[in-house]
Amino acid sequence: MVARRLTITGRVQGVGFRPFLHRLAHDTGVRGWVRNVAGRVEAHVEGPAESVAAFVAGVTAQAPPLARPRLETDVEGVPGGAAEFRILGSGEGSPDQASVPPDHFACDDCLAEMRDPHARRHRYPFINCTQCGPRYTIIDHLPYDRPNTSMAGFPLCPECRAEYENPLDRRFHAQPLACAACGPRLEFRAPGVEPVTGNEPALAACVAALRAGRVVAAKGIGGYHLLCDAASAAAVARLRANKPRPHKPLAVLVPQAGADGLDGVRAVAAPEPAHAAALADPMRPIVLTPVRPTAPLAEGIAPGLGEVGLMLPYSPLHHLLLEAFGGPLVATSANLSGEPVLTDAGAVESRLGRVAEGYLHHDRPIRRPADDAVYRVIRGRPRPIRPGRGGAPLELELSRPVARPVLAVGGQMKNTIALAWGRRAVVSPHIGELGAPRSQAVFEQVVTDLQALYGVRAERVACDAHPDYSASRWARGCGLPVIPVFHHHAHAAALAGERGLDEALLVFAWDGTGYGADGTLWGGEALLGRPGGWERVGALRPFRLPGGDKAGRQPWRSALALAWETGSDWDAAPGDRALLRAAWERGLNTPLSSAAGRLFDAAAAWVLGITEASFEGQGPMWLEAAATGALADTAPAVPLIRDESGLWRSDWAPLVPWLQDAGLPAQVRAAGFHAALAGALLDQARAVRHDCGVTRVGLTGGVFQNRLLTELAADRLEADGFEVLLHERVPANDAGISFGQIVEATAAD
Repeated sequence: MVARRLTITGRVQGVGFRPFLHRLAHDTGVRGWVRNVAGRVEAHVEGPAESVAAFVAGVTAQAPPLARPRLETDVEGVPGGAAEFRILGSGEGSPDQASVPPDHFACDDCLAEMRDPHARRHRYPFINCTQCGPRYTIIDHLPYDRPNTSMAGFPLCPECRAEYENPLDRRFHAQPLACAACGPRLEFRAPGVEPVTGNEPALAACVAALRAGRVVAAKGIGGYHLLCDAASAAAVARLRANKPRPHKPLAVLVPQAGADGLDGVRAVAAPEPAHAAALADPMRPIVLTPVRPTAPLAEGIAPGLGEVGLMLPYSPLHHLLLEAFGGPLVATSANLSGEPVLTDAGAVESRLGRVAEGYLHHDRPIRRPADDAVYRVIRGRPRPIRPGRGGAPLELELSRPVARPVLAVGGQMKNTIALAWGRRAVVSPHIGELGAPRSQAVFEQVVTDLQALYGVRAERVACDAHPDYSASRWARGCGLPVIPVFHHHAHAAALAGERGLDEALLVFAWDGTGYGADGTLWGGEALLGRPGGWERVGALRPFRLPGGDKAGRQPWRSALALAWETGSDWDAAPGDRALLRAAWERGLNTPLSSAAGRLFDAAAAWVLGITEASFEGQGPMWLEAAATGALADTAPAVPLIRDESGLWRSDWAPLVPWLQDAGLPAQVRAAGFHAALAGALLDQARAVRHDCGVTRVGLTGGVFQNRLLTELAADRLEADGFEVLLHERVPANDAGISFGQIVEATAAD
């Protein structure tokens, strides 16, 4: 007889890990006990040596699909004559070892039970077990036990209690466990009619409203969605007009059907294997997928684009709605533009009363918002665009431990926050654009929650060096030591940190704009070095932006700036050009910028006539879509020069008259522009390699969400002997800034 004492860390909370160990003990013939202690699992096992060895091996080899266990310690114990294997109550401990579980999609076992007319939970919209259901969005604090979640207000009925306490039941200690007798319930509300209560009546009323072409705000796992018939041009147009959201693409929820669950996807899109794998991932993200020309979707779903954001149902309620409705539904975040998704019934009805024509509520509280994650396939792999429900909090291992816990508060747009201690870094779900009162309130809530959930109190704060960002102002007022990090240094450090690199590499950080080390607006930079030691070695030719920040939503300003910089003009520009030109010549509100994103805006204005953008990135996104299928190498070359400071500069000037040439098809100009910038990037990489021998190149920043540019640049770099690094877990855009701030700010620890 031998005994072992085990400590298991990683993702072992909320994934049925203790019931799994109970079954493993039964199968291997060992006795002892297991318990939760804050964020880890402790176990004592005893029995014949072969049986104990089989148990220890199975802890990681046979773990549940959602678990990510790490056998932290395995030491010799003393046999105590245990008569059986028991699951003990949770013990106290330090939560800084915790892994907060993300929200999980409805598993096949629960869906089969939900569809079984003889099952106790037939058609119950909140069915779940240890392998599925909400987690992050219902947790109050760790350890992850029912009294520490928003389910504490739903006492278990005798039948559910028996399942909850039976170690051989798949619902043993499933914290969100419930049924129609004791769990959350639905209510449908609409202006001018009596509320419809009860799960089946409320579902029926919601489906009837959707079939009638109405827009319904429906409460899900991490917040509300605005739903409407994705095939109804009238419903989509009304949703857009009332939100208002004139052009930004809308996500579509498609039924799960067929042997692999993707027949509903294939009815509207042409997924490649990488799209299919991403759609079926347990995260159940929104995946940008090539749309079929004959797709039975309203034209207004994703205007100007060749892709549509598709998502499989991930909650039992989604499945019931789609099965009853019989087709795809628009499922866009229920929020005001740029703000976090709404989670409260009163707020939804008061703030979205002009948009929603009905409301499907339920009474399970959402503790914190978690919007849907978004991915795009680039170079054959899904790349994150927005971190969210199912994949966040995102945990990453740092290549070196941090000396003291640090909180990073991210940027202004696509804000996330990150917390690091030891070798661990945790990135929050998407928060949104800061500046609005609700965005600021959620930002501060997540700052508090993340530290409380993990039991870690930050001792310093990293923020963007831009003095006017909302998060940076908050950091300066929080009372902790502040470490400012330049925007593009954070982008580069995020890529290096994600890959665990601490060696010299060349990183192209291209985006809209960010505060640079010389006080200008960067955005087309080449940075050489490593976290904590970046040297700017390349950039795009700078230009002065008339109106400054206004250029982000008015591409015509960038187009005028490039024209004026090259001694020409652009007669099609709106507004009072004479007055603006006078301000530009005098340097009034015309900051100097080298941003690649603004070049894309100018090209979209000239090629497609997009002078006003209703959402960030509209011009560049439409320009990429317009380039599909055209020959790329048609534009004039972009000269590379070395300025007096030794910086390699790519001069876009030859592109200006070529892009304005209306005699060339728009498709040709759009494709040629992408190819010209990819060529300019390669030329800079070659020049830097000649100077210092670097052969590893990273691509980061929001511009590299552009698949065409990224694939052109990466293919050319690899053909020339470079190794190319792209993001795989952290978004290339500003959602990855918080993680990059962690890596950059702690490089000297």
